[in-house]
Amino acid sequence: VQLQASGGGLVQSGGSLRLSCVGSGPIFARDVMGWFRQDTGKEREFVASIIWRSGKKSYVDSSQGRFTISRDAAENTVYLQMNSLRPEDTAVYYCGLDRDPEGVVHIRPDEYEYWGQGTLVTVSS
Repeated sequence: VQLQASGGGLVQSGGSLRLSCVGSGPIFARDVMGWFRQDTGKEREFVASIIWRSGKKSYVDSSQGRFTISRDAAENTVYLQMNSLRPEDTAVYYCGLDRDPEGVVHIRPDEYEYWGQGTLVTVSS
């Protein structure tokens, strides 16, 4: 599976962006699609995930209430709607696919098998 992320850009604090990640290849019912982010000099960190068939969502505390993950199965696309953006949200955002983790939501990046190329989000103060 190849993943292509897009939608990043420069936005002012308090603004919104919607990231997209298209998968070219099969995404199966029990797969998990996740969004991670990585700021310069820091480790890649979990942001949100969604189980492909059930639509069950998980979020890191800092994104809860501001970010919404969703998916369009027909388009093989996962989205991350980001509202009320803060300067500390600035990072490269990556989408990843965790192949059939058997119902477990993984938050460690090394548990995801496939990655998109990343899209840069910059939030100015």
